[in-house]
Amino acid sequence: MQIESIDGFVCRCVARGIEREVSLFMLQGEELAPGDHILVHVGYAIQKVSADEAADTWDLLDEVLEADA
Repeated sequence: MQIESIDGFVCRCVARGIEREVSLFMLQGEELAPGDHILVHVGYAIQKVSADEAADTWDLLDEVLEADA
C-alpha cells in the first residue's frame, strides 16, 4: 500500500482505490513518509518496499488471480 498520511504510529494508506488505516508500530525504527510503499499484513505495516517492488508484487498477484479464473 502507499502511505497518504501519518499520525504517530498510524497511517492512512491506499492501494487500488482501497483506503485503510494501518499501524506502523512494527516499523518504529524505519523512516517513513507520505508516498512511501509498505507491505501490510492484518492491519500492520511489516516492511517498507520500493515503488518498483510494490508494482512487481501487484503484477504477480494479478497473474495468480488470472490463472485461478
